[in-house]
Amino acid sequence: MKRLRSLLAWMTARPIRLLIPAAVVVALAALALLASTSRASPEAQPIAFNHKIMVVTAGINCIFCHSDATRSPSAGMPSVDKCMGCHKTIATTSPEIIKVAGYYSRGEPIPWQRVNTLPRFVYFSHQAHVVAGGKNCEDCHGDVANMTVDVPVVRMNMGWCLRCHTQQPNGQQLRDCITCHQ
Repeated sequence: MKRLRSLLAWMTARPIRLLIPAAVVVALAALALLASTSRASPEAQPIAFNHKIMVVTAGINCIFCHSDATRSPSAGMPSVDKCMGCHKTIATTSPEIIKVAGYYSRGEPIPWQRVNTLPRFVYFSHQAHVVAGGKNCEDCHGDVANMTVDVPVVRMNMGWCLRCHTQQPNGQQLRDCITCHQ
C-alpha cells in the first residue's frame, strides 16, 4: 500500500513524466493500427477496376488480360499498353480510364496491390493449374466476373489446396510435398 501511495504521489507531482510514456503508448498504437490497415485491400487499388463491366458487359475472358496464366507460373497483370489498346477509343471520358491514360502517358505501370497471396515458401503455377489441370479461374478466385471490387473469396492455405489435390486423378502425386514446396 505504501508503494502505491508513493507512486501516486510521484505521478501527481510530476505530470510531465506521465506524458512521455503515454505518448510512446499512443504512438505505438497508431503504428500498429496503420500497419494493420495498410495491407492490400479493395480501397488500396490505384484504379477502381470493375471486373463485372469487363467480363459480363463487354464479354472479355480472364485470359485476354491475364494471358500469362496459360504460359507461366504467374497469371500476370495486363500492361498499361494492353489496357490502352482498347481504351484509346473506348470509355475515354471515364474517370478511371483517364487515370489509366495518365499512367500510359507517363510510361508507368499501374501499381496494383495483390488481392490473393501465398507464402513465399509455396510454389504455385497458374500454367500447371489452368493448362494441365484444366482449372477455371473461378475455381480458386470465385465469381470475379460479377465482382465490382476484387476480393479474396477463399483462404488459400495448405488444407484448401490439398482438398482439391486429393480429388484429382493423380492425387497421390499431387500430395507429395515437393509439388508445392520446391
